[in-house]
Amino acid sequence: MLKAIPLLVIVIIAYNVVVIVSGIAIDAGLFSMRLPSGADWMLTLGDVLILIGLGLLFVEIVKAGRSRRAGVDHALSMVLFVVALLEFLLAPACGTSVFLIITALTLVDVIAGFTVSLSTAQRDISITS
Repeated sequence: MLKAIPLLVIVIIAYNVVVIVSGIAIDAGLFSMRLPSGADWMLTLGDVLILIGLGLLFVEIVKAGRSRRAGVDHALSMVLFVVALLEFLLAPACGTSVFLIITALTLVDVIAGFTVSLSTAQRDISITS
């Protein structure tokens, strides 16, 4: 059952813990460096959460092609998307661009999961005439 839980929940929980519970600003800089172009680049906490979310989204898409419990996976991914969307719309601390991108990642997870499952199901069904 734990394999069916969407991995993107980790990013949403991390965002909630960091921003809502601890009160740390999502745009807090973790480190900065000067690029060869002369521009200063700063990596923020929000950037790290988005990068982690992208990596977890990749794992979720790969998992969608191998899962035998596709229905449960899709249902939980859809619930996660709805929860993230409601948080974005209703929780002031979640009304940021970073959380909107995380919410978009959950939507891509839902759409990609359905698409991969449908294409895998079509490949498994052989139609003879």
